[in-house]
Amino acid sequence: MTAVTPGYAPRHEPVMLAEVLEGLAVRPGGRYVDGTAGLGGHSAAIAQAAQPDGRLLAIDRDPRAVALTTERLAAFGDTAIVVRGDFEDIATICESHGFQPVDGILFDLGVSSMQLDAPGRGFSFQRDEPLDMRMDPDHGPTAADLVNEYDERRLAALIYEYGEEPRSRRIARAIVGRRPIHTTGELVSAIEQAVGPRAHKGGRMQIHPATLTFQALRIAVNRELEQLDSALTAAHGLLDGAGARLVVISFHSLEDRRVKEFFRLHARDCICPPRQPVCTCDHRATLREVTRKPLRPTDAEVARNPRARSARLRVAEALGERMAA
Repeated sequence: MTAVTPGYAPRHEPVMLAEVLEGLAVRPGGRYVDGTAGLGGHSAAIAQAAQPDGRLLAIDRDPRAVALTTERLAAFGDTAIVVRGDFEDIATICESHGFQPVDGILFDLGVSSMQLDAPGRGFSFQRDEPLDMRMDPDHGPTAADLVNEYDERRLAALIYEYGEEPRSRRIARAIVGRRPIHTTGELVSAIEQAVGPRAHKGGRMQIHPATLTFQALRIAVNRELEQLDSALTAAHGLLDGAGARLVVISFHSLEDRRVKEFFRLHARDCICPPRQPVCTCDHRATLREVTRKPLRPTDAEVARNPRARSARLRVAEALGERMAA
């Protein structure tokens, strides 16, 4: 177990908590998985709502999150299990802990408040620190590796695809011209050289000029979209029938689009081309979209917790007969 940074007290308010519990339809005695536990706020609420006799499996790749969640769930004894791992491996993790099928699964995507706020992680452009951005600090390339090793064209494509940054070519050119870059401050300086230091409009709000580039690098470093695709497929296979639910909270359009398309694909009885007169496919609906449009946080929650403002929550429910435990 990894110790938490001395003197660091993480701030945490689980996003859309009431909507998560309602979306999962948590019941006493149920079996639930929090695939992205973070600091364990959702996990603790789910475990409490599933009492008595309910069980919870909490998963996170960040060793600090695992340590904090383990401490938070200690009161639930052996009815709550905390495991370090990637949420794309949810099926293997559940199998190894005898935790299948399940009544509900939660994925709360993106970077956590702890990762943004903890010093030395490199997720935030508001401090000058090593340019890391790994959710699992023990594995994989860092953001510094990417910005120093990718050529200009590949770097621009990454920033455009994962950050949806229209000025990606200018930013990539400036980064390459300022290499080597090893800290968040050096990266911000290169971005500001390319596009200026002033905030620009992103959707309905003003955002820092480095926001989209930092998002793009974080997604690439942690393989967030590839992991999401794998995790959705694995979670679908774990759901018990007769109302078992999958709840996903996303924080940008790239994630939400994938979740929406996955839910809608598996809510259809036919995937033949639209103009084909007769269905020839074997595809049958296995999910029902509970939320046709994503739920958003209330104004009161956003006022209390501004980081919730971009959250989108979708719920799907499994069809078919209930499987044997």
